[in-house]
Amino acid sequence: MIKRLLLVSFLSMFALSSRAAAPAAGEYIILVGGPSMYQWEKYKTYPHDHWWANFVRAARLRTDQLRAELGPEAKITWLVYRQGYEDRAKQEHQDLISLIGSVRDKLNLNLVWFGPGSAVINYLNNGEPRDQVKVIGFEYFGHSNRACFMFDYSNNIDSACKSWLHDSELTKINRRVFARHAYAKSWGCHTGEEMSKKWYAATGVHMIGAVGKTQFMMEELPILISDGGKWVN
Repeated sequence: MIKRLLLVSFLSMFALSSRAAAPAAGEYIILVGGPSMYQWEKYKTYPHDHWWANFVRAARLRTDQLRAELGPEAKITWLVYRQGYEDRAKQEHQDLISLIGSVRDKLNLNLVWFGPGSAVINYLNNGEPRDQVKVIGFEYFGHSNRACFMFDYSNNIDSACKSWLHDSELTKINRRVFARHAYAKSWGCHTGEEMSKKWYAATGVHMIGAVGKTQFMMEELPILISDGGKWVN
């Protein structure tokens, strides 16, 4: 009898440890915008993106945190605006596409390049069989204003963009793609002033966003820099 109880106890402990070690179910998506170009920014009092890897570095820091939380085999996907890094590569005289690819290899990521903003919606809706693989998290690293993610801000056009995701388009996202209690956050400027509310209305998922501006750092995640700035959802 005692041996039987010990065996049952051992099997229960093994089952619990196996469950704890299992990778998180679902997909965590990191959306990464492109950097601006020096030709547009050099005359500004406060130019953007001195460093080409502003957004990539922040996404990597956050991914390191997620790997620690979710496990080495959890499905983490980076959606990266490719044209921005191809254009900036000419300015930097470096192969930025390969450098980003090396991050994919090191962190065991699913790397997906995109162009138009519609491709982001398409990936959310159809990138995986969403009846089986729900989106458990979504975070954005890039330029933004109160109503829009701007993937190529000051890349092709000074202080403007040609690739974006506007909050008027969010209703095109199928709200069923998200897992229950999914997490969402935009690390860009001003999202919390309007877009966060539109995101919640469209998807049913609260998105944390900034009131005011954020600043991307080298060794930590973006910080709030506006007087009265705060994170809201």
